[in-house]
Amino acid sequence: MRENVVVEKSVDFALDIINFCELLESNRKFVIAKQLLKSGTSIGANIHEAQNAESRQDFIHKMKIALKELEETKYWLELCERASSYPFKKELKEKVTELGLIMYKIVSTSKKNF
Repeated sequence: MRENVVVEKSVDFALDIINFCELLESNRKFVIAKQLLKSGTSIGANIHEAQNAESRQDFIHKMKIALKELEETKYWLELCERASSYPFKKELKEKVTELGLIMYKIVSTSKKNF
């Protein structure tokens, strides 16, 4: 079975988000930690769900939901980056951007072939 790059990257990203949220919580930044944990791990959950879609349209729909979660995750990371009292990890921003590029390409290609 071939490796599914987007699935693997989404799992790796979710694990990184979990670790970062633990750092946020250790700094008592509970509200953003909770929001970021939800959206950052939801990306991979929706990508995984899309792998067993009932149709191409269902696949596209699930991937679009994952993209919405990705955009929300980017927002919370941007707040962390801009807030002077919050920790920030540049590599998370880079990883979410890379994941987004892959996901947008998948959705675009899936729509063309629909």
